[in-house]
Parts: sequence; C-alpha cells; structure tokens
Amino acid sequence: MTNLALLVVLAATMQGVEDDRAALAHLPAARVSVEESGKRLVIELPPVDLPGRPPGADEPMAMPPVARVEIPINGYITGYQVLVVDSAGRPLPQSLLHHFNLNDPDHRELFLPISLHILAASRETPALTIPWLLFGVPLARGQRFLSYAMLANTGTAPHHGVRVRLLLRVTPARRPWPLHRAYPWVMDVLFPVGHPPGGSKAFDLPPGRSVRAWESTPAISGTIMGMGGHMHDYGLSLELSDVTTGRVLGRLLPERDSSGLVRLLPPARFYRWYRLGIHIESAHRYRVTVTYDNPTGRTIPDGGMGAVAGLFVPDGGARWPVVDTTDVSYRQDLHDSFWELPMDMMMMTHSHQH
Repeated sequence: MTNLALLVVLAATMQGVEDDRAALAHLPAARVSVEESGKRLVIELPPVDLPGRPPGADEPMAMPPVARVEIPINGYITGYQVLVVDSAGRPLPQSLLHHFNLNDPDHRELFLPISLHILAASRETPALTIPWLLFGVPLARGQRFLSYAMLANTGTAPHHGVRVRLLLRVTPARRPWPLHRAYPWVMDVLFPVGHPPGGSKAFDLPPGRSVRAWESTPAISGTIMGMGGHMHDYGLSLELSDVTTGRVLGRLLPERDSSGLVRLLPPARFYRWYRLGIHIESAHRYRVTVTYDNPTGRTIPDGGMGAVAGLFVPDGGARWPVVDTTDVSYRQDLHDSFWELPMDMMMMTHSHQH
C-alpha cells in the first residue's frame, strides 16, 4: 500500500471516532506505589481471570483493562522488570505474559509521530538495567502513561485474579546523576500503525524463510546506547541498519530450543568505556528487519512479529519534537491503545507460542 493510500485509509478510519485524548482521564487507574524511599515504583494493572488450556486446544488469552498510570515522584528510570503475580502477590510463571506496554501519549516517538513507547516486555524479556550513573529516563510527578497487557496460558490450570506487575528502578531527581537524560525509541516492522482491528503488529508467518522490514528517519540526531527486541517462535534474527550508509548497527539473535521455539532474546549493548553508543543522524534512513524460518510447512496466523527498542541520548542542543495530536498516525495509534478484544476473541485459540 502506498503512503498516500495508507493516509486515506487512516483518515477514513478516524471519521466518527471520539476524542481518545479526552477519554484518558476516565480509564481505570493502575495501582502505583513508591517503595525503598523513592528508589522503586511498583505499577500493577487491574486483575483478570485466565482460563486453563483445554486438552488438545491452544492457549486461551485474556487482557486486563487498559489503565492509566499517574507518576507520583520526580526521578529517572534506570531499570525495569515485568512480572505476573496471583491474587496474593505470589509470582506466576513468566510464560503467562504475552506482552506488556507502557506508553506516554503526551510525547512522540523518535522515528514516528505516534505516542512515545516508554517500555515493553514479553515472556522472553529479561529484567533490564542500565548504568544509573550514566543514563536515566526522566520521570515527572503528574506525568501520565497508558499501560496495557495480554496474558496467554500454556498450562491447564486456570488462574484467578492475575495481575501484571511492573517494577521500575528509579534514581531520585535530587541526585547529581545520571549524567545523561535518555529517551526510549522503538521501530516495528509493521509501523506505522499495524493492521486493523486494534493496530496489531503481528503478521501471518508463511512456511520457510521470510523477511519483513520497515524504515524511517529519526526526528533528531543523537546516540543509541543499546537495543532489545521482540520476535515470535522460529525467528532467526532482528537487525537495525543504516540504509543511507549500508552499515548494520546491531543484530539480535534469539536463544531457541531444538524445535526452533524462542526462549530468550538477549539485548545488545552499544556503549563502551570509551564511547556513549552508536550515533545516528536525522539526515539518514534506518531500517529494522526481522527474519524467520518456519519449518511447519503451513502459514501460522499472526505467527510473526518484529520490533526493536532501546535508549537514545539527543545531541547537545537538540530538542525533542513536540507531539502533534492532530497527526493521523498519532490519532490512530492512540485509538488502537484502547482496543479491547471481545470476550469470544479473548478465548480464541492461538496457533503459536508467542
């Protein structure tokens, strides 16, 4: 689809849609608590029941209500971990987490004029930390985020009152560190807004080897310190490259089991003792590419996904662009954040592990 055709489709889709920004204040509130004298924020989504997997069937899914998060302190994010817990707060298997997202609707992305994606996690995402003396993602008291998640049960036992819990490691604002303010960035092979309904970034995975890619130009120049990512089973690699120079900047290789199922996707670190990271230019184009090898001999519905994300330090003097809330991609992306599957789709079978 051409860019012009895409804009026409998006504009038509937005006709008759209510003002989603006005609806932000009416979302259910996530539970937010401050611990360890302001050095940790705990954010929990509303509870949800997750049915067990029936014999011979695929995994049932459930989504907590999309929730707003109101930040109570000033500081800097220097690490995070997403957990799944039961009604008593006890940890549940990480395999229950399909995905979790935290977005900032009042700021824009680096590569696209949509809401800023603060962080994301899935079952293969390890706990992430960054050097707190060097980098931190700024938090401001009163800042608001959108949080949403999906759970998928690979086991037969049901779980009641399941909560998705986000642990944020925070450096208080009163400290003289971190030295650099860092901002999240993300690129997805199905940007700008995925496919309807709901802007899903999953795509059907054909048999054999296949490649998906998307490219864009950053709004400002700066340095990226590292890169994590998300892919589904049978993924071979995720790659970030500079299209202008032809240089591969980073490549993520998953740890897979003998059948090709993804168990872990280790992040890549670009910073060293002698450099801040890899510099990117606002005059260059950059591409994210995901490669799969599906050995099943059949197309797997929604079996593919490919996204990379990391932290970015703007060049000195560079100002982050102001979000344009009238932009058609921004409006569609925000609307998709409110998307909740009907109950019959919540219980649909899922033909892949991620």
